[in-house]
Amino acid sequence: MKMGRGRTSRIRRRKLFRSSVSRGVNESYKPEFIELKKWLKDRKFEDTNLIPACFPGTGRGLMSKTSLQEGQVIISLPETCLLTTDTVIRSYLGAYIAKWRPPPSPLLALCTFLVSEKHAGDQSVWKPYLEILPKAYTCPVCLEPEVVNLFPKPLRAKAEEQRARVREFFSSSRGFFSSLQPLFSEAVGSIFSYRALLWAWCTVNTRAVYVKPRRRRCFSAEPDTCALAPYLDLLNHSPHVQVEAAFNEETRCYEIRTASSCRKHEEVFICYGPHDNQRLLLEYGFVSIHNPHACVYVSEDILVKYLPSTDKQMNKKISILKDHDFIENLTFGWDGPSWRLLTALKLLCLEAEELLPVPPPAWKGLSAYMAACCLVQAAPSARVHYLAKAQYMLEKNTSWRNHFRYK
Repeated sequence: MKMGRGRTSRIRRRKLFRSSVSRGVNESYKPEFIELKKWLKDRKFEDTNLIPACFPGTGRGLMSKTSLQEGQVIISLPETCLLTTDTVIRSYLGAYIAKWRPPPSPLLALCTFLVSEKHAGDQSVWKPYLEILPKAYTCPVCLEPEVVNLFPKPLRAKAEEQRARVREFFSSSRGFFSSLQPLFSEAVGSIFSYRALLWAWCTVNTRAVYVKPRRRRCFSAEPDTCALAPYLDLLNHSPHVQVEAAFNEETRCYEIRTASSCRKHEEVFICYGPHDNQRLLLEYGFVSIHNPHACVYVSEDILVKYLPSTDKQMNKKISILKDHDFIENLTFGWDGPSWRLLTALKLLCLEAEELLPVPPPAWKGLSAYMAACCLVQAAPSARVHYLAKAQYMLEKNTSWRNHFRYK
């Protein structure tokens, strides 16, 4: 058949191309998803709105089978499908958790259960869900050090903090793992390895949904707010959508209601929160293109680099910022410098005679201190010149903006 060359044909081809690019490839026929659907059906869940698919750009996700309208419940997952600390307590691990002192954290309980069930293989009743979980994750804690070293300094520091936190989590949990030896024929050290715990930690950290806090004596005081939601956790993130997600006490289901419409055969998104790309990479292992919350973090050395080197009060100013936790999370966003960055710059631009003594704790933060510094001057211009100075520094040093372009 000869291809049309007219304007109508070109428009039709463009529409078909855009449709093919945005549409996903149905994956519901794959054995792992067939088994998952059977497993969910046994737990009273059947989905009529969504099917698993693979999409260009986002990978595996959920595709709408029909047009979805604003305000419609797109998924309602029964409580029987959720994996929570209640699940763990009712399992063979419950007795060991109840008698362990000090009480383990809810996170440790969930991670231990995941590792144990994965080790059980075909014997695990959770196998259909475990089979569709990622085999590896791309959070910075999982990356090789040489890769992390390529990150911008603020992100690299956060990644190193995350790695240290997970290492400490593993080290402090080894005694509890040893207490589980009667449950296994193999040495628990080979089952609950750092690599196994890291996989479980990433699974909970990247895929859990929020549920109402529960308090149990057998757990530590850390918030017990995480639940793993099979199938529902296939939904990918978009910063451009809004949803309502919560556990419905009446239906006993975890429900997600969309605040926007979605056309048939398009990917259905949810929003993980108004996170910038650094937060998304740290917590979930990906970044979002065209993220309206994207920002650039300004580190201490960059902050000082573009300020006058002759300022003899610089060390004192930096000390004040550190004491009030104003030396981190200083950012440029799409709308310009953040309030925190402007406040830090105002302080750094103060002249020696304008700088008051270090404020006492009763002053409740840097804002009160800055207000006092402004009011100490008699001239009216003293109340506004700090912002002008900060704006001048930002405009003068346009290389700042060009220095950070890793959105």
